[in-house]
Amino acid sequence: MSQSTLDEDELFGEAATEVRDDVESSLADAAAALPAADDVWELDADNTLGALNALSSSLDAGDAEDHLRDAKKWYTMGERADAFEDADDLEAEIERLETAIDDVADAKSQVGELTSTIPALKNALEGLDDESEATDADDADEDAEPAEA
Repeated sequence: MSQSTLDEDELFGEAATEVRDDVESSLADAAAALPAADDVWELDADNTLGALNALSSSLDAGDAEDHLRDAKKWYTMGERADAFEDADDLEAEIERLETAIDDVADAKSQVGELTSTIPALKNALEGLDDESEATDADDADEDAEPAEA
């Protein structure tokens, strides 16, 4: 085997290692950009709307999607170049992060719907309470009127 072939194989091995490192780094950055579980679970709010707004703020994936895209880009490049000896762990982590990012986006959407629904529900229930109080007051007035002979 010629010296040139050995050098090319060595360079390809180094490049494959660098590509794997780039994928792993981007995956770590994507995971770090996701909200912490405690930030989603524990909220400080005085009422339901405040809790929903706080939850919505905490459900921010930040740059996780961009980092995941970079990881997938380099992973695809490495796979097509057959640069990885074993990439099952990378593929599994990519899928795990995709699922987490989708879950965060779905939760944020659902919280957004509740954020707009809850005030309307509160107003509707207050309207029912007001009508009930008015009806109770009318009934009390009728009971208080003297009976005519």
